[in-house]
Amino acid sequence: MKQFDFITEIPTLGKAKIKSPLRKARFVDGSSPTSLMLTSGELTELDADVLQKDFEKAGPREHIYFDAAKARCAIVTCGGICPGINDVIRAIVHEAHYHYGVRHVLGITNGLRGFIPKYGYDIRELTPDAVSHIHQFGGTILGSSRGLQDPVEIVDSLERLNINVLFVIGGDGAMRAAKSIVNEISLRKRNIAVIGIPKTIDNDINFITRSFGFDTAVEKAAEVIQCAHVEATGMDMGVGLVKLMGREAGFIAAQATLAMQEVNFLLVPEQPFALTGEGGLLQAVETRLKERKHSIIVCAEGAGQDLLGGEPERDPSGNPKLGDICGRIVSELEEYARVKNFEVNIKFIDPSYLIRSVPANASDRVYCGFLGQNAVHAAMAGKTGMVVSRLKSSMVHLPLDLVATKRRHINTSSDWWASVMEATGQRDFLK
Repeated sequence: MKQFDFITEIPTLGKAKIKSPLRKARFVDGSSPTSLMLTSGELTELDADVLQKDFEKAGPREHIYFDAAKARCAIVTCGGICPGINDVIRAIVHEAHYHYGVRHVLGITNGLRGFIPKYGYDIRELTPDAVSHIHQFGGTILGSSRGLQDPVEIVDSLERLNINVLFVIGGDGAMRAAKSIVNEISLRKRNIAVIGIPKTIDNDINFITRSFGFDTAVEKAAEVIQCAHVEATGMDMGVGLVKLMGREAGFIAAQATLAMQEVNFLLVPEQPFALTGEGGLLQAVETRLKERKHSIIVCAEGAGQDLLGGEPERDPSGNPKLGDICGRIVSELEEYARVKNFEVNIKFIDPSYLIRSVPANASDRVYCGFLGQNAVHAAMAGKTGMVVSRLKSSMVHLPLDLVATKRRHINTSSDWWASVMEATGQRDFLK
């Protein structure tokens, strides 16, 4: 089956027979899908240049599956932190409590480990009062962790806690874990809904055109680039080197580059580059310094890993442990300048953990609110094995199978990438 033949049908636990408690809501007709025109420039996952596909529209349904007064929900946050997680938690709790009348929402602490008895983590009761101010802070009030956990033990815990709905906030690894939980629930023939809310600061989850926290990360990254520019122009032959998040995709680095228009060289995982030789980065920086007396380099953390050699180790989630490409650039550039007998003053800035831990900006907060609300709507209607997301301008339901298959990458043949390269002008220097 080709990638563009993907299935968009969302599983349900059964027929929704209970009249929704929502008052004066604008109910969604589940039989009327949202038809979207997708292009390979927008989604690198497509094998077709243009594809029109029907998706299930997100939003409240006129009839729901769960009796809200008896329903018990749980929220778990997985993987690394990013701006907006607390906003999503808050939106889920408020929607479930105030609009549906759900009396119990539990917080599973420290990621999927929180389900496993041997770790001994507590369960938190998430009331509206408990989450009223959490959106003012970064990170997650529930804590998080990386690594796989046994879906059998997780579902055992869901049964012990009498959970009807599980909300999983996390990246592609968490979505794969959510899928394994759905499979185990199906084997046991239990009616437990599992709803994913995609989270990745790198914006690299399959079929998710915008993940929450990305706008905030770009905004903060742009501020850092501006600081690097001030540093580089404040001395003769100054080089500002900024390291940004982007393990396998350089979306933050590229978008921040577009925002600032001050970057001369952008290095991302999707585009290989050479350090030495004709058309290499070192020679390009030398040319730039001799022409303009300063240079700005933005490097996504996963760029140039092929230049470091060796097979990378893996973290508990299976992600490669990245080598220090920026350290390599600094040492090579300093040695190159010594041999070529020209001055270079390098200022290296790594703001990654500062950016990850800040509260969400206004744009991301709005989006987080939509995600939390629509996740609850889907769960109460008996949907399962799905994520809620914005695709283009529409809020839709996507199957877990679709988002958990692989990671999204920059399309270096797109018009957007051409604009990024035009902003840097690096094609005039680098091969």
